[in-house]
Amino acid sequence: MDKKYLDFNDLDSYKRAFDLSNFIWDIVIKWEYFPKITVGRQIVDSADSISANIAEGFGRYSKKDKIRFYRISYGSLKEVVDWKEKSNVRKLITKEEYKHISDEVEVLPKEINQLIKYTNDKLKF
Repeated sequence: MDKKYLDFNDLDSYKRAFDLSNFIWDIVIKWEYFPKITVGRQIVDSADSISANIAEGFGRYSKKDKIRFYRISYGSLKEVVDWKEKSNVRKLITKEEYKHISDEVEVLPKEINQLIKYTNDKLKF
């Protein structure tokens, strides 16, 4: 029997961030040109960066390097919060979309912090 190793696709934080970025993409892709190239590009880039940095951190060798990328993903998450608020104020997203994004960005910091803590506590180097 082959031993299964943990992959970044198995991480709750990665899966949630990946799904959130695709949810945001599906919203922004329907916007008109100006909102899409200003706010839309920024919120998509920052949302994509959350899962991308978790994946990159997972692939790094040292504990310090892994945690650095997880912290970058946390910063990108905070950027999504800012763009979500701007999208709401500028009436680019519905109340339901706003609520869904808000719910996800409320859970993600805890999951990313758990990933950082686990990496810090369990890895030797």
